[in-house]
Amino acid sequence: QVQLVESGGGLVQAGDSLRLSCAASGRTFSSYVMGWFRQAPGKEREFVAVISTSGVATYYADSVKGRFTISRDNAKNRVYLQMNSLKPEDTAVYYCAADHRPLRIGTHDEEYDYWGQGTQVTVSS
Repeated sequence: QVQLVESGGGLVQAGDSLRLSCAASGRTFSSYVMGWFRQAPGKEREFVAVISTSGVATYYADSVKGRFTISRDNAKNRVYLQMNSLKPEDTAVYYCAADHRPLRIGTHDEEYDYWGQGTQVTVSS
């Protein structure tokens, strides 16, 4: 069992940066593939980024590629999402998620076993 708690959201202006953090409980954090998803009002939840257990492999949605960076610190049981050059269309609730299958780099929410409660990111124009 893994419990996930996101933090770092807020209200920013277009062009600003934010760093989201996801703290995980449990001693097996390093064995989980970690992902970030987001859900805007009236829209379905969508994939943002994913990172492998070691942190070597990452993958991004086209909409955030080049602006967002996912990273993890297995010693601290944390995964991060650095968001630069934010746009109003990035406004959403951001969720971190954990997948216990270490060989899969999932981009669909049904592939993940555990979810945080989400943190709101609002980007004003």
